[in-house]
Amino acid sequence: MNDYAVGVDLGGTKVATALVRRDGLVVDQIIEPTQKEKGFENVIDRMGASIRAMLERTDSPVAGIGVGAAGSTDSQQGVVVAASNLGWENVPLREMLYERIGDEWRERIWVDKDTNAAVLGEMMYGAGRGSEHIFYVTVGTGIGGGMILDGSIYHGASDGASDFGHLVLDPDGIVCGCGKRGCVETLASGVAIARMAREALNVPDSTTILSELDPGLITAHDVAVAAKNGDQLAKDIITQAGYWLGRALAYYVDLNNPERIIIGGGVMGAGDLLLEPVRQTTYKFALPNNAAAAQILPAGLGADSGVIGAAAFVWQHHKESTQKYQEAT
Repeated sequence: MNDYAVGVDLGGTKVATALVRRDGLVVDQIIEPTQKEKGFENVIDRMGASIRAMLERTDSPVAGIGVGAAGSTDSQQGVVVAASNLGWENVPLREMLYERIGDEWRERIWVDKDTNAAVLGEMMYGAGRGSEHIFYVTVGTGIGGGMILDGSIYHGASDGASDFGHLVLDPDGIVCGCGKRGCVETLASGVAIARMAREALNVPDSTTILSELDPGLITAHDVAVAAKNGDQLAKDIITQAGYWLGRALAYYVDLNNPERIIIGGGVMGAGDLLLEPVRQTTYKFALPNNAAAAQILPAGLGADSGVIGAAAFVWQHHKESTQKYQEAT
């Protein structure tokens, strides 16, 4: 029996590669800087070396290799289509990996976007266990999403499903990095929270401990810490971000009627200060029956969520292959 999978979490600043047991336990891991400035060939060379190291550290069979990549992907071809934080476009990651670790892995490497890894990991091992209709939102520097429908990742017609951060809520709002105005990302992300704090400090007579910081260096983490310490301005900013996030989630609740909405990412360090306004607003604007069915929960997998979710690609594909075989026979 194949007891292990290798999970790789490919991000703009670090690459984590782990040997993950079938029950989701991380038994070994290598974390190193991405060094994207050296080019994608160098990044993939070092990814291949880390994967080989994981394969050499176990005598048990390894079922496959899953990669969760920051950016948009073609999951069928294993291509990173566009990853702005890596500076990659149309990089054939799966092909380049099996060239480095051996052709026998050609059919046992799966590449998908990192938020799809996160939602799958949460379904199998985290806050989504026992549910088959799940939406995962990561709230960090930007905002992204991953969707489970009927127990499987939903990719959409062109692998573009769940791009939640670019729903427009305020057509006259701030220009987003995508070129549109008033996207959720401009209203509720870590960057948005830091911007709101800087703007608030420009208001005369504003009273906040944030005024003790260099306005140009304020982060969402600073705002969250201040809010937890009772700073009213910081609390209001977090509440405002939660409101906008809840407005967007209400649309999703009415479109797809999920059982669980799971929120992760760095901004969730604010805890219930963010989660409560998200819940209140989502439940206010969604249809009552749909709202009643949807639990809104913090992510459950913590720091290892990326590698656990990437490894889960392997088990999910094995499950789907087995189901197809059984249906055919």
